[in-house]
Amino acid sequence: MKIGNVELENNIILAPMAGVSDLPFRLLCREQGAGMVCTEMVSAKAISFHNKNTVALLETSPAEHPVSLQLFGADPDIISEMAAYIEERDFDVLDLNMGCPVPKVAGNGEGSALMRNPKLVEQIVSKTVRAIKKPVTVKIRKGFTASEVNAVEIARIAEASGAAAVAVHGRTREQYYTGTADWDIIRQVKEAVSIPVIGNGDVDSAGKAKQLLDETGCDGVMVGRGARGNPWIFREIRDYLATGELPPRPSKEEVRDMMLRHTRMEIEYKGEYTGIREMRKHISWYTAGYPNSAKLRGCINEVESYQKLEEMLMERF
Repeated sequence: MKIGNVELENNIILAPMAGVSDLPFRLLCREQGAGMVCTEMVSAKAISFHNKNTVALLETSPAEHPVSLQLFGADPDIISEMAAYIEERDFDVLDLNMGCPVPKVAGNGEGSALMRNPKLVEQIVSKTVRAIKKPVTVKIRKGFTASEVNAVEIARIAEASGAAAVAVHGRTREQYYTGTADWDIIRQVKEAVSIPVIGNGDVDSAGKAKQLLDETGCDGVMVGRGARGNPWIFREIRDYLATGELPPRPSKEEVRDMMLRHTRMEIEYKGEYTGIREMRKHISWYTAGYPNSAKLRGCINEVESYQKLEEMLMERF
């Protein structure tokens, strides 16, 4: 799969997820077979203010390429100027967030709220495309509400404005992450534009990934919540699409070792205090479905050092 001049090993992509797709997690997903990984969303306005926390979000590693860096905002001038300002950083694709449903983003006229303003979408995409040489992509939703389904219109505007690809989440902003994703809207977008279309929504297994590709004809699959606590999903999808056979699920020992490695990476990246706390949610995802997992999560939430965490996981796993 190709996005602009960027060649991907395969068409399976880690979605940008705030508070999830940080550098350590992206590295693990890339190792497990993701064709491209995406950063957490970064505020263009915060970059312009030289916000210290935002600078950390811009960090990438040579080991994760190709990597897409996602910006959000609603001011075409600020977004395009900040895109040019950070272009020399080590990322491959710039993604524009037009799908985030959270109130503090959408309520600001950013994220998914942009779908209500097609003219502003055109201005943001076209100005950003002109400002940088790297490929620009756009991530959208089905629409803002059930009565405002306009993914096809927005995708066409993105293409006409120079976007190299568009990712479509098959839910409206009104739905957040509830209900079932509408894959038919992804099919409609694919039929309406000639740039690559990446389908997103409800892909939590290799079978679902193949079904999404088959039903919509989309060019790529974006995996979001299905990857939480499950970086192996990328190798499973990759192998299943290539051979029609599913690789075995990771053993308990492999899950344990991944949790510990993930924790060490978070600590190296963020320090022990923050790293351990960051891992609490990840461990709850890794251990979901295991016997006594609720009790384990309760214990993990009280752990404050790597040594204690390792002792607990070695004992339980």
